[in-house]
Amino acid sequence: MDTDDLLPLSALQHHLFCPRQCALIHVERQWRENRLTAEGRLLHESVDAGGREVRGGVRTVRSMPLRSHRLGLAGVADVVELHGPERRPFPVEYKRGRPKAHRADEVQLCAQAICLEEMFGTAIAEGALFYGETRRRVAVALDAALRDLTERTAAAVREMVRTGTTPPPVYEARKCQSCSMLDLCRPRRLSHPPAVALWLARQLGGPGPAQGGGATARTPAPPPRRRRGGGGAWGGAARPGGPRRDGRHTVSLKTARLQVPCGSI
Repeated sequence: MDTDDLLPLSALQHHLFCPRQCALIHVERQWRENRLTAEGRLLHESVDAGGREVRGGVRTVRSMPLRSHRLGLAGVADVVELHGPERRPFPVEYKRGRPKAHRADEVQLCAQAICLEEMFGTAIAEGALFYGETRRRVAVALDAALRDLTERTAAAVREMVRTGTTPPPVYEARKCQSCSMLDLCRPRRLSHPPAVALWLARQLGGPGPAQGGGATARTPAPPPRRRRGGGGAWGGAARPGGPRRDGRHTVSLKTARLQVPCGSI
């Protein structure tokens, strides 16, 4: 696979958090920043600025470029610790918040480990996540289940980008209100789109689409309009009553009723 075709490692985390968010960022190439993403960016910048160091036999490398042609991914590791004389890699991913119920952070870390395995030609059994709110490091075992989830997620992201598919929105208050892409995604509005078909049917003067119970929505006919000074109603019969005072007779008029559709999207 050509290096230009490699997808960002962060796309896996985006996809597990929300497939639509992933598509907006990596298919449609849109982006918005909010307080949470700004705090995360500043945390990564502070980590990247630390440079290299050696302490207690552990060499720490920051902002290490990564790639895996097997997964079709590339990115940058926040921190890679090289342990022991054999320089065994140990990835550490920094996150601004706290440990989460979903496994998006763990998958991103596992993808980094797979990249390192491919680059160093060695197996990596464990990595760590450092959370800014708790200021604690959480060890993550890179077991078979996590590796399988990581590979399936990478395949799903590649297929999404290949087909240019953006999934429809699904509104989940807790997720959506914290997402920086909320205004671009518009999940509350697009989850329940306006009844365009019904509006078009009304404009064309026909029945609307079937509603509950198989009934169709019709625009109610306007009330008869009276002419000033008496006489018949428009769209109805002329007033009966025989000869008028001038000797003339009234004529019964039967005309088609004009329906005036109204309503808006």
